[in-house]
Amino acid sequence: MQASLHLKPALEAISEAVDARFDRLFPLPEDPRRRLYEAMRYAVIGGGKRMRPLLVVAACDLFNVDRERALRVALAIELVHVYSLVHDDLPCMDDDDLRRGKPTVHKVWDEAIAVLTGDSLFAVAFEVLADDATHEDPFVRSELVLELARASGPAGMAGGQMMDLEAEHTTFDLPTTTRLQQLKTGALIGFAVESGAIMGKVGPQTRLKLKGYARDLGLAFQIADDLLDVEGDAETAGKALRKDEGRGKSTFVSLLGVERARRQAAMLIDQAIDHLQGFGPEADLLRAIARFAIERDR
Repeated sequence: MQASLHLKPALEAISEAVDARFDRLFPLPEDPRRRLYEAMRYAVIGGGKRMRPLLVVAACDLFNVDRERALRVALAIELVHVYSLVHDDLPCMDDDDLRRGKPTVHKVWDEAIAVLTGDSLFAVAFEVLADDATHEDPFVRSELVLELARASGPAGMAGGQMMDLEAEHTTFDLPTTTRLQQLKTGALIGFAVESGAIMGKVGPQTRLKLKGYARDLGLAFQIADDLLDVEGDAETAGKALRKDEGRGKSTFVSLLGVERARRQAAMLIDQAIDHLQGFGPEADLLRAIARFAIERDR
């Protein structure tokens, strides 16, 4: 658990930083929108691994991007991630009662407020990126908006979720399951890492290395999730487990078996770290995140 121990202070620091900024971003209004703001605050403040925000900050650190600016991009990606969780938990999707160790938004409020909560979080993500406080260069801001939109929509996360819904009615082979997870999970992870290169205005060769790191990390992260779904503890994970098996969905574990899946995840992490050759100690946080991806228990 060496990587986990090394990463713990960084995860605690990013969680504290993100929560403080969400607290300022969503003050409670004294008007009929109050319940919506309460639901947004409930969804985004506290809980979660904050892995995507940490990836953003770690990637920005490679290129000496100002920390406050990096945290704005970190907020944007976490807003999109949480919006997806709020919507995924709805009865029309995964119908989950528990998320991050507490009742889901539609259980605390209702389905209508949960839909509006997700919609609002998604919109605010792009407000944050488009604000000139994120970067003085409008071309950088527009590229951030473009790439996050791509990673979130039908060519990314939403497309992967659609494939996930189809997986309940058909049997996917390994290439199709890999494609599903590259979209559903990997696209946002890819944006998190590439955002550092966008903010730092670096060239295509450096971006290619970071894309390779993100691709392998994203797949390893999902394999670890599949392993946790089979072997993990629901109380520790803070969410219901073993749902995919019950719905007959193909996963990396069902297709590869537990041991082969574990070996594949370890190989992918080695590959991800290899992509960081050429970077020095400034990439140590990215290396630690990669190792943590297959060590975690939630």
